[in-house]
Amino acid sequence: MADNDFSKARMRELLSRIAGFLVPGQRQLLGLEEVMAVIKPKSEAYRGVVPVPVDRIVGSEGRYRDFARGFLPKHDHLRPRWVRVDLAHYKDIPLPPVRLYELGGAYFVRDGNHRVSVAKMKGAAEIDAEVISLSSEIRIEPDMTLEELKKAVIVYEKAQFYEHTRFGALTGDTELDFSSPGRYDEIMEHIATHKYYINEDSTVEIGMDEAIVSWYEKVYRPIADTIRAERLAQRFPGRTTSDLYAYIVKHWGTLKKRYGLQLPAAEAARDFSARYGKDFWQRVKAFFTGA
Repeated sequence: MADNDFSKARMRELLSRIAGFLVPGQRQLLGLEEVMAVIKPKSEAYRGVVPVPVDRIVGSEGRYRDFARGFLPKHDHLRPRWVRVDLAHYKDIPLPPVRLYELGGAYFVRDGNHRVSVAKMKGAAEIDAEVISLSSEIRIEPDMTLEELKKAVIVYEKAQFYEHTRFGALTGDTELDFSSPGRYDEIMEHIATHKYYINEDSTVEIGMDEAIVSWYEKVYRPIADTIRAERLAQRFPGRTTSDLYAYIVKHWGTLKKRYGLQLPAAEAARDFSARYGKDFWQRVKAFFTGA
């Protein structure tokens, strides 16, 4: 019976692979390392052994490539160990608690991937687990993909940035948007650097509010206006004006440091677009060649 259970689990994985052919991200088990790179937890706490809802276990620390979403086994070489765990259930042999990380209300397997797989296959509601909780302000839902998690983090980061800096009230701009997490911290660094250089040449130190307005008017907006006026975003599909600002500023700094070029910001933007942007036909070619 245990061997048949594994065959059924493999068949479910195959059917889910076919059903999810066009949206592969929805089939993938979340990898803890990738999720932590997005959320960046700052602390952890030991919770001991507690019952955990099986449907909240969404990923793994090290074996996430061996199982599909729902912990369906992806490879036949998993059969022997999977069957042994399933046999233990049939024979009422108690198994040790699995070991999990909790992050954002979801759980990731440290040890016990096969036990979780069998529990899910049998429709178990809970499983005993030794749990370590990692801090997170973002809630992870069971059906979330990594891309959806990134978007949730970006939304959270933007809300925090606008609340703590009053950026919208000071500049009138509510569209400082990015396509990847962590960019608002970079913007704060840009503003802090701008503030430092202004105060270096001033007898009266300006405050953060004034520095934000000055950075926006003298640094960000001229580059953003160039990006929009010359439609540079069309050469970088999926990237926002704010994304391109961050890339261009970095490129601008590289040109100054490496080549000693003192280009205006608008010229740095055009140079970045010419070097790294793709026109329509280049994108078509890249689509078909995978380049």
